[in-house]
Amino acid sequence: MPVIDINIHHLPEDLFSNDKILNGFLDSAPRGFGEIARVITMESGKKQLILEKPKGHQNLNYVEGDYSAEAKLAAMDDAGVDYGIMRVPVWQEWLPLEICKAVNDNAAEIVKKSNGRLFATACVPPWGGKENIYELERCIKELGVVGVQLACHYGQLYLDDEAFEPYLKVLNDLEVPVIVHHTPLPVQWESIIDYTNLRREFGRIVDQATAVGRELFSGMFDKFPNLKFIHTMLGGNWFANTALLTPHASNKKESMQRLDSSGAERIASYLENNIFFDLTHPHSWGKEQVEAALKVNGADHYLFGSSFPVFYGWMSQGVDFMTKKLDLSAEDRELVMYGNAKRLFNLPV
Repeated sequence: MPVIDINIHHLPEDLFSNDKILNGFLDSAPRGFGEIARVITMESGKKQLILEKPKGHQNLNYVEGDYSAEAKLAAMDDAGVDYGIMRVPVWQEWLPLEICKAVNDNAAEIVKKSNGRLFATACVPPWGGKENIYELERCIKELGVVGVQLACHYGQLYLDDEAFEPYLKVLNDLEVPVIVHHTPLPVQWESIIDYTNLRREFGRIVDQATAVGRELFSGMFDKFPNLKFIHTMLGGNWFANTALLTPHASNKKESMQRLDSSGAERIASYLENNIFFDLTHPHSWGKEQVEAALKVNGADHYLFGSSFPVFYGWMSQGVDFMTKKLDLSAEDRELVMYGNAKRLFNLPV
């Protein structure tokens, strides 16, 4: 069975040696909103890009050398991964168009070096201006990307906000699949920053669950029925929310309606047709939890991802977990590890 990893992180290979690119990343982080971006030199001599919010609370760490084509392919060979789809981890929330172009160009170069094993997604500001649309079209027509990437929110705005409608309309019309990556923290983050794991793991879960919920209840997929959103972090554990947040009507006459009991069929249809989930480093979630997720939302809605190189071991651990530790049918296992990615991204594999 071939294996496709849809969550391999991409940054420009010359990020730490090209001052223009590095400053483009550093300067894009909104300092006025408490995002602190800085570069340090580690004891090993390698450079590290750190993102903090607020100051002193690290949320992202990028290490020099981890993002090369050679590092990706070596990890894939070690883990038994045949193909991978790259996306920019988190930083696409801020990158300006000029830096996005450089990021996309380098991704295309890595794809060429990979001899058909790696594919790229387009990193484009989501505001719908003509120059942004031109870059999207260039990525699709000239660079051969297989999808696009979005952050699940930009500043204070989740993707159901009307500000994104011009761009989403283009994606809908082109029928381009969308990877929706988490941001370092949800919009309301103050209560979770004090503890590292709560901040760096649960914060991402809250962010994705909020994003998925807003997309479902906003009705945005009525406007854009062709959109296919693949959310990281199991959509913020959305399998646990699926039944609870699909509206239910009471079987009794109530004195008042505290919840909206309408729209169950619409929510169910969006979950069936428009929302999919990235099984981000699945071994971390646990056997019972992953099996429950696949049972609730269907194996045809989950795609394997490793988040390489957050931890080098996650890719091989994830493959081993999915292929050896779960009680799945051969058909469901193949969907998660290969078939869903091939279908949704129309991969030539």
